Amino acid sequence: MLVEVAVAAAVRGTFTYRVPTQLAAGVALGQRVAVPFGRSKRATGYVVGFPTAPPPGFELRDVVQVLDAFPPFTPKLVELLRWAEAYYLVPPGELLRAALPPGLNTRGGAETPRRRQVEYAAPAPGAAEALALLGRARAQRAVLEYLLARGRIPLDELRAAFPAGRAAVTALAGRGLVLLDAETPVTGSGVLAAPDRAVTLTSDQERALGEITGAFGAFTPFLLHGVTGSGKTEVYLRAIARARAAGQGALVLVPEIALTPQLSGRFRARFGDEVALLHSGLSDAERHAEWLRLRRGEARICVGVRSAIFAPVEALAVIVVDEEHEPSFKQEDGPAYHARDLAVVRGRLEDAVVILGSATPSLETLENARRGRYRALSLPARVDDCPMPAVELVDLSGARRGGKAPAAGLLSPPLVAALDRTLQAGQQSILFLNRRGYQSLVLCEACGAEARCPDCSVSQTHHARRGLLLCHYCGRSEPMNGLCPACGGLRFGIGVGTEQVEEAVRALLPRARVERLDRDAVTTADETAGVLARFARREVDVLVGTQMVTKGHDFPGVTLVGVVLADTALALPDFRAAERTFQLLAQVAGRAGRGADAGRVLIQTFNPRSPAIARAVAHDYAGFAEEELQRRQALHYPPYARLLAVRVEGSEEGARRTAEALAHAARAALSPGMALIGPAPAAIERIRGKSRWHLLFRAPDHAALMRVHRALARVAHRPPGGAAIRFDMDPYSMM
Repeated sequence: MLVEVAVAAAVRGTFTYRVPTQLAAGVALGQRVAVPFGRSKRATGYVVGFPTAPPPGFELRDVVQVLDAFPPFTPKLVELLRWAEAYYLVPPGELLRAALPPGLNTRGGAETPRRRQVEYAAPAPGAAEALALLGRARAQRAVLEYLLARGRIPLDELRAAFPAGRAAVTALAGRGLVLLDAETPVTGSGVLAAPDRAVTLTSDQERALGEITGAFGAFTPFLLHGVTGSGKTEVYLRAIARARAAGQGALVLVPEIALTPQLSGRFRARFGDEVALLHSGLSDAERHAEWLRLRRGEARICVGVRSAIFAPVEALAVIVVDEEHEPSFKQEDGPAYHARDLAVVRGRLEDAVVILGSATPSLETLENARRGRYRALSLPARVDDCPMPAVELVDLSGARRGGKAPAAGLLSPPLVAALDRTLQAGQQSILFLNRRGYQSLVLCEACGAEARCPDCSVSQTHHARRGLLLCHYCGRSEPMNGLCPACGGLRFGIGVGTEQVEEAVRALLPRARVERLDRDAVTTADETAGVLARFARREVDVLVGTQMVTKGHDFPGVTLVGVVLADTALALPDFRAAERTFQLLAQVAGRAGRGADAGRVLIQTFNPRSPAIARAVAHDYAGFAEEELQRRQALHYPPYARLLAVRVEGSEEGARRTAEALAHAARAALSPGMALIGPAPAAIERIRGKSRWHLLFRAPDHAALMRVHRALARVAHRPPGGAAIRFDMDPYSMM
């Protein structure tokens, strides 16, 4: 018996081994095995095929051990992974290893997990009064604040919000401040789950649900385009309930579960122990146990982040990709796959319905719907007849010319007045600026030298609270002592970050309770959840933050959203800059007016005529998309062309030589209609001391890019400069 094995290492190709007779009964497609490889005694491999004859000229070696009682991968998953390996130009074993939970790759086998009831946590009577008594127990206080804001919730939601909060929950329960209990799941195969609250679908939701469930049993991709607050999640839940009633499974992908832990709680409240969660907030053992429940068919619904696209869900009938436009679905480190696109491929392989949901669909998805490849469904209005918030533009360039320059923190008089009125009305505000720190650029007034990271080709950001100059790419920091190291002149800072905005709000509105939500103010998921819990309990009046404040949050008390500077992403060297700007503005605007009171949004900008900004003000996605698609078509960018980025990283000389060798090899393979941009230093030329070069290939179709890749593979096997080479098909980052 012969097997084709992909070795769990960054090596191209697969290898053929013999299977000893005593092991043959335990070998199947997708099986994990130990094999001799290279000079090592053994390596982990995965069975991906069964050759009928050995390759000529090779002495075959034997499989050493079968590592699991059953294959970790189903045949359909093997097929999906082989497709992804070929499409994304990834070593097969590297992708297979990434598709498994970390715990499995460190164990010789899998133990049977204990089947669980659904566990719940709730604040005990009198818990609110005890908050002040917790003193310095910050973790316990944050967990209790979250529970006081949310009430009784599944423990899985609490774990998603506080990955390191298990000890805090136990301590709070011991103090009698948290009540823990469990319920027997009420759902199961053939049983339709009851909603967690009384929900009457709108006519648009009913129509969308009918089309989705009517397509069950055949591969059908849908674009569910619904404005913020239109009830897309309820459509997902109802469609999955129909699938479970028929004994079938479902997979739900979300961008970042730690920022929206309520979603996992909502699914557990609706479907009980049927739901398995897969995300980085779980320990390796927990992820392994959740994965194993899916593989054994004990859980039939998976909710997870990007890597959950490879979850072993049985009888898969529904795949949901929520916020399908989010860049976080594209893997930037390791195998460069896109989970949204793989969801469509998996749906085709498994005859499943695929639902791509968004208020601001990616232009690739929109074009697929326009061409009839996806079926378009629309939810044009919010549920409960809540209106979309009124959006106003504040022209910062005009304000400066008129002598009404913004105050410190780039807060214009109209925005300050709106913040004050909102505070007086007892309502809440969100201020969004996608730039961390206090000042983004520090210069010497004598010689003009810029404070730059010596290891990365980027400016250092001034963080006034800590008195540091910080590099946001490698984390290097140094004291901000006010003197230029080159000439001894005085340094000064320009630009605005969230830290300066927070300081300005505190100075202008001294009665306001202000908190900041960015990667400097909160360094863990537990701290993030604590800030959001206090905001949900209306203990915070103004929340200042980066794009962490834009994603999926539902705060009924928020009636004002201020975008401090809408231009931060527009100047990036990326053809998707306008699209990303529109999406961020639409998402953050959607946080306003989700309760009983009407919402208002003020967008400050130096570019009021930019289509991305002007269309966002009008809630005009269709108009923006039409203009942007015309521009993309004229410039031959996706969705009207295909891209392959080749990223080179190494020493300054080695990266340059390798990039030039790759370009030389590729030019002979270029066909009519193709273009090579580069080789050139990357937009950020150096990170962590390593030089970076990029090549970008543009072609009318994928086949042309594959011909170029075959020419590049010969150089990539032995790079002349010794640099590392990474292929990125359908790249999302141009940096």
